[in-house]
Amino acid sequence: MPPGATHGPSASDGSPLPDRSLPTFERDVRRMFTHIAHGYEWFDHVASLGSDLLWRPRALWDLDRFRRSGPLRRVLDIGCGTGELARLVTRHYAGARVVGADFTRAMLETALASTTTRPEERRLDFARATALRLPFADGTFDLVTNAFVARNLSDLPAAFREVRRVLRPGGVFLTLEITEPDSVLVNRLFHAYFDRVVPWLGSAVGSAGPYRYLPDSLRTLPGRSSFERLLGSSGFPRVVASPQSIGIVTTFLAEAGNPIDESR
Repeated sequence: MPPGATHGPSASDGSPLPDRSLPTFERDVRRMFTHIAHGYEWFDHVASLGSDLLWRPRALWDLDRFRRSGPLRRVLDIGCGTGELARLVTRHYAGARVVGADFTRAMLETALASTTTRPEERRLDFARATALRLPFADGTFDLVTNAFVARNLSDLPAAFREVRRVLRPGGVFLTLEITEPDSVLVNRLFHAYFDRVVPWLGSAVGSAGPYRYLPDSLRTLPGRSSFERLLGSSGFPRVVASPQSIGIVTTFLAEAGNPIDESR
């Protein structure tokens, strides 16, 4: 950081909020999610007015229509957070073993506590890992999923290449992410709520800072078409974007091609 420079807004625990321009971005993302881990899941339900309870199942329905090769045996959910999507995937695909990976210990502890004694516990494991350096061999998985993770990654192309590496050819990558609605009116209403009401709700539970970061993080994401092109250039020749809720969220589905030749 240049002399005299300071971090931006802080979380209520005093730690700096993530700033993508700083080398501490990844560390600050981890600290932020550590701070909000305990109430993260229920806050998302409240802030989305319950819509997130529909977005994940709809994403899996889109996935079922997109897939065209073989049964799912091994699934990885990156940035699994409290394990909500990982548990849903485990229930949805009865023959699959699922690994939920996250780089925040507090999130993994919450995920483990929420999964213990549930039926899916037998086929669901958790591991601490970052999406940029996955500790798995090439071609390990048939499916890689994530929900609302892309905007928190410091290097999207590198993350997509890493996902491609651990997928077998023909495997599928599912990304569920908040996106900009195409309609001008819907976009204005969306930002009025997402930029103002959600941080206000966060302040009511002592987490104003992290929930100010979320609207800012959306602005760093490439648009829907650019997101598709980025996946295509990262080793996924077949890509489909399926908007939900008038474009407020989008399910991106990408089929892995042959391994990328890094020597070219």
